[in-house]
Amino acid sequence: MTKPANADTAPEPEALLLQRAAAGDSEAFTQLARMLARPALALSTRVLGDAAAGEDAVQEAFARLWREAGRFDPNRGSFGAWWRRMLMNITLDGKRRVRLVAPLDEAHGFADPAQGPDGHAEDADISARVQAAMASLPPRQRAALALFHGEGLTMAEIGEALEASEKAVEGLLLRGRAALKTLLVAQGGADWITS
Repeated sequence: MTKPANADTAPEPEALLLQRAAAGDSEAFTQLARMLARPALALSTRVLGDAAAGEDAVQEAFARLWREAGRFDPNRGSFGAWWRRMLMNITLDGKRRVRLVAPLDEAHGFADPAQGPDGHAEDADISARVQAAMASLPPRQRAALALFHGEGLTMAEIGEALEASEKAVEGLLLRGRAALKTLLVAQGGADWITS
């Protein structure tokens, strides 16, 4: 659980920029947006499985951040937790509205440059299978997996972002991993999956 700000802790730089933005300082908001854009886009894209949809979610989140800048209360928690919750709510709303299918050529990560064509093809196939299986998971399971494995957040941080208890996050992760494994094994040729 995030500790409330008090006299013993220095305010977060992001919170200070948000405070200035709430007072109408558009340059402070621009600086804040530059700090948040890259990680927010990576997270939303990972959850939605589509770069364009991730960009839309982040743009909507920034619009809401600008409108609601004055609502942030550092005594109730950290800026990072507040921002992640806002971003995840918008991202999950976007996931509910649109069923996305990622093009095959966008569904794989960067391969090791030392790999040969066979290694590239195998990596692309595995990435496509994982992406397709992830796309079929319920949005909250997908978000929990992306936040835990992709962003490296703790159960408590994920709980704050998803407005759920740590126990609920644990359940989302367990069910998500089990469903993902079942889907991948059902696709066949998944001997690369560890138990």
